[in-house]
Amino acid sequence: MKKRISVLGATGSIGKNSLDVISRGRDNFEVVLLGAFSNRRELDKLSKEWPDAVCVLSCEENGMQKLSCAIADARADITINGISGAAGLWPSLAAIETGSDLALANKETVVMAGDLVLRRAKEKNVNIIPVDSEHSAIFHLLQFFKKEDNESPIEEIILTASGGPFRNYSLQEMEKVTPNDALAHPTWNMGRKITIDSASMANKGLEIIEACAFFNLPPEKIKVVIHPQSIVHSMIKLCNGVLYAQLSKPDMRHPIHDALYWPRTTKSAFETLNFDSLTLEFEKPDMQKFPMLKLAWDAAKMGGLYPCAYNAANEKAAAAFMENKIGFLDISRITGYVLEEDWNYSGGAASSGSVEAVLNADREARLKADFFIRKYI
Repeated sequence: MKKRISVLGATGSIGKNSLDVISRGRDNFEVVLLGAFSNRRELDKLSKEWPDAVCVLSCEENGMQKLSCAIADARADITINGISGAAGLWPSLAAIETGSDLALANKETVVMAGDLVLRRAKEKNVNIIPVDSEHSAIFHLLQFFKKEDNESPIEEIILTASGGPFRNYSLQEMEKVTPNDALAHPTWNMGRKITIDSASMANKGLEIIEACAFFNLPPEKIKVVIHPQSIVHSMIKLCNGVLYAQLSKPDMRHPIHDALYWPRTTKSAFETLNFDSLTLEFEKPDMQKFPMLKLAWDAAKMGGLYPCAYNAANEKAAAAFMENKIGFLDISRITGYVLEEDWNYSGGAASSGSVEAVLNADREARLKADFFIRKYI
């Protein structure tokens, strides 16, 4: 029987790669829903390629309500959430409510509301399979190392980061970079927002927070190492000191393929590694140049609504940078200012598992970020 698949963010990078994977396995998959934000032209093209799929444009009047209804009606076996940013939270929850498994590329879902999302998935007996290359690597590696006597053998998770386009820049050079400079990623072809986040390493910061929630580990057990080739997609260190890594070409179709076929491992037609000409480098991240990493660890340690505030502040600051309103290094400064506020006010830590608390914190953090952005204009 074919798996019924909904693809959210269908016209973006994750959506396009997902549909490429699906097109190579048409005997196994049926696309039942295609969702996009505003790219009507691309969605119309996809509707012709996938004529049996319902197509929804969420930017239209009542668009999010229409998308939620379409998710409910789709009866998908698995939903791919490739939506960018905080906008992906509500569709993730809507998919879980239908009993659909979730192939999750929208890391903000777990960053903003990890307790809520993971608890609801468990209640609905829904599997959440990460699609980010790093968390996908860890997810599949952990299949081989089960807990014994309630003791986990995992000592550390080590996330790899390319270092982005400014890995070798000085702080003085980074003060002068432009949005076009930041969009020139050396190894990955991604959407604009995630590419900017990769340049500031906010993307890795979000992944630190996500890994804490996904794999139930404290922040001090999540490490980051710079790996410019983007071949090693993350590692786990066991209590015996041995490290295990997942290696593949930097191609998002690999983790998407693995998520769609999970729990099976099946053949793919994607390029494999050639060890005849392979060089792997690793280095420690420069925390002075990339303060978004420390801010993420701080937010993860504080818990409650701090991760939500981290994400909201970064989204506003990154957007302001892309609009040439602030400088590149101002992204971390503004995020830091927002995190100086109290995000566990009035029992916020305890209430971070409610949708209302999460959305209120997201809204308030954006307002505070706007206030600081105006100071820089």
